[in-house]
Amino acid sequence: LFAIFAFATCGGYSGGLRLSVDCANKSESDLNIDIAFAYPFRLHQVNFDAPTCEGKHREKLSLIGDFSSSAEFFVTIAVFAFLYSLAATVVYIFFQNKYRENNRGPLIDFIVTVVFSFLWLVSSSAWAKGLSDVKIATDPDEVLLLMSACKQQSNKCLPVRSPVMSSLNTSVVFGFLNFILWAGNIWFVFKETGWHSSGQRHPPDAMEKQSSSYNQGGYNQDSYGPAGGYNQPGSYSQVDEYGQSQSYGQSGPTSFANQI
Repeated sequence: LFAIFAFATCGGYSGGLRLSVDCANKSESDLNIDIAFAYPFRLHQVNFDAPTCEGKHREKLSLIGDFSSSAEFFVTIAVFAFLYSLAATVVYIFFQNKYRENNRGPLIDFIVTVVFSFLWLVSSSAWAKGLSDVKIATDPDEVLLLMSACKQQSNKCLPVRSPVMSSLNTSVVFGFLNFILWAGNIWFVFKETGWHSSGQRHPPDAMEKQSSSYNQGGYNQDSYGPAGGYNQPGSYSQVDEYGQSQSYGQSGPTSFANQI
């Protein structure tokens, strides 16, 4: 949807301006000079006639500039982004198993998303600069300077209507919104690839299983405790004639209860 709004607001634009030239000789004046232009903004091919205020002779003029490269580049990226988004949606819904097979689908999707994010940034920046130049080239005050009649102080040249650029401004906004949308989607596509899963640590369950199998292999710290039959270094125990256990160490015989 964002891609549709981007190329529709730019590729479907048509506008115009109107000028007025009031000559000293009123019969030679032209108060409604209409100049129309549209996408792809090859303004040097937009011609119009203007009075010279020197008899009935009129001069043929044209606007200045060719801004088709940035405009067409922007619209092309928007159209291809729309087509890829449409194709990816079909794959996500109907071919999910094929998409995840051998991890090839997520990797391709990730690379294409990165490329489109970069292209959206470049094309939107280029079109923003191109639109700024289009506004200057179609400014009525700038166009009046091209007329020879307006260089004479006896004639009055006035702008009647300026072109409306609101839709073109909207196209630039949607261009940068598409960049933010695609750049933010890089993370979600990256999570579908094998690179994300391979970078994670082992889950806790696997660590617990590994620890339990290690203990079952015969190594247990409790086997070396009091229940294992080992006493403190430098002492030994025996049973006396009364049936009581005596422990002999460096300080002499002590009962097992005193040791505790």
